[in-house]
Amino acid sequence: FEDYYLTCVYVPNSKQELRRLDYRMVWEDAFLAYQKKLEEKKPVIYCGDLNVAHQEIDLKNPKSNHHNAGFTDEERDKFTAVLNAGMIDTWRYFYPELEGVYSWWSYRFRAREKNAGWRIDYVITSKALESRLEEAKIYTEIMGSDHCPVGLILKDE
Repeated sequence: FEDYYLTCVYVPNSKQELRRLDYRMVWEDAFLAYQKKLEEKKPVIYCGDLNVAHQEIDLKNPKSNHHNAGFTDEERDKFTAVLNAGMIDTWRYFYPELEGVYSWWSYRFRAREKNAGWRIDYVITSKALESRLEEAKIYTEIMGSDHCPVGLILKDE
């Protein structure tokens, strides 16, 4: 796009027994460095499955999932580093305390029917786009996958 970069991403999953956690930590650092390099030219937006529930309100059962892939302290700390690097989690920008809105549900145990999910799909933007943020979306009503789409509406300049 003329006034920003758009990157769609799938962040590596740390897997059972966290066997890919070390790989993921290296990947996270490299990806953030890449986004910050792009940002030197123009703002960035990246979106997709980031495979992390950042806060306890981003998943239904935080206590029983602590230390599981997607909710380890290490993964959450890397996401905090993204925010500290001047990026915006657009959903939490608009809904800082809203609970019970998720973007992924296991196919097992009728999780979606029970809304026992995780918010692991995000739209992240550069701070430079803050004035253009109009609305963040999680389209929970759209079926067809264990994930639902997420979106962002920007104001015209």
